[in-house]
Amino acid sequence: MSATPIKIMLVDDNEADIELTKDTLEESKIRIAIVTATAGQHALDQLEANLARGEELPDLVLLDLNMPRLDGRGFLVKLREREELKAIPVVVLTSSDAEQDIVKSYKLGASCYVNKPVGLDEFQKIVRTVEHFWLTVVKLP
Repeated sequence: MSATPIKIMLVDDNEADIELTKDTLEESKIRIAIVTATAGQHALDQLEANLARGEELPDLVLLDLNMPRLDGRGFLVKLREREELKAIPVVVLTSSDAEQDIVKSYKLGASCYVNKPVGLDEFQKIVRTVEHFWLTVVKLP
């Protein structure tokens, strides 16, 4: 097990989804540090502050698409424009299953696209699957 926790940034404007995702991830045997942002601009501001202070960036971003101020699509555009941020893997975790959202997310640099299920058990199962794949199978930069 890694000495330093894997840092996940959770970007979502739905407080209930944030809490459920955090609770599910915190049940993991993997050491995880979770930071949250309730809008894309808030997340970018946090990342910029990390860069300015020389702090570690997140190992993974879980991103909702539909948020105020700067939505997930705008966040992806701005994230991928910055050389220091473009390698961060981004999992779009959203309630939208619209084909245009899926295609656009990949075109904007999403690492993968996962649809949030409605039911509690299914939602937790999806979060655990994302966690397993991205934190134990994939080699993160």
